[in-house]
Amino acid sequence: MSISVVRLATRSSPLALVQSHAVGRRLIESGHVSSYELVRVSTEGDIRLDVAIAEIARQGVFTAEVEVAVLDGRADVAVHSAKDLPSSNIPPELVLASVPMRADARDALVGAKLRELGDGATIATGSARRRVQLAALVPGARFVELRGNIATRLTKVPHAGAAVFAYAALVRLELTDRASEVLGVESVLPQVGQGAIALRCRASDEELREVLSMIDDVAAHRAVLAERAYLARLGGGCDAPVGAYATVDPKTSEITLEALIASDDGSRMIRRTSRGDNPVELGRSLAEELISAFAAISERE
Repeated sequence: MSISVVRLATRSSPLALVQSHAVGRRLIESGHVSSYELVRVSTEGDIRLDVAIAEIARQGVFTAEVEVAVLDGRADVAVHSAKDLPSSNIPPELVLASVPMRADARDALVGAKLRELGDGATIATGSARRRVQLAALVPGARFVELRGNIATRLTKVPHAGAAVFAYAALVRLELTDRASEVLGVESVLPQVGQGAIALRCRASDEELREVLSMIDDVAAHRAVLAERAYLARLGGGCDAPVGAYATVDPKTSEITLEALIASDDGSRMIRRTSRGDNPVELGRSLAEELISAFAAISERE
């Protein structure tokens, strides 16, 4: 089986291009693809940089246009940061064919370290998930919006404060020297799918699906499925204060999923861990557990 050219649809940001080139090289190294081309797409999230994420928080804000390029035949594969994938309204014509790689899923600070952030410190992030968790670690913290590509955001680190980035992005852009501290998952639980790359293609393209499966990281794929099943059951969007992180035991293949749900202001926050073998069932069941626990807390208030 051999495909001469695979067209990869991607956002046009430097990070997206680095990730897409990495996927293209993996495909060539597999021996089943001769070459690849990038089909660059501008998404709503890329264009509306003057608007806070919370104000354009419809699902698919960074992915819809990329997938349209596959659906209308301009491209063969949609290359996504898995954290950007919506958990609902997924086009039935597309399938998650491969999760070829996952880098470090943790968040990182640029600027001051966590212990250096005192009362009233300024933290730049557009993520509600990060805000509610860091607010619990830095009492009195003042949060400001952070938008744009990585290079732009690096110019907006608050004086005597910090900005928050996905560490995987800094790794892939060879900017790890800018990180002052990598935050452990015990402190700040990552976003669903963070650090992972997801490849979607047309469900009907069986030959391409088989080729993409050859570069699939099975453990990363199962972990992402568990995290996404959790988010799908909650119905969370990209601005929802929820987080999840799954790991797979290399010996037993058992999945450990840790998840969090919080109120918008962070006054209520629940974090639980569960284990299982079926990623979708695990994600859904843990979501049900947290929904019930969160509702019980709300009723007591």
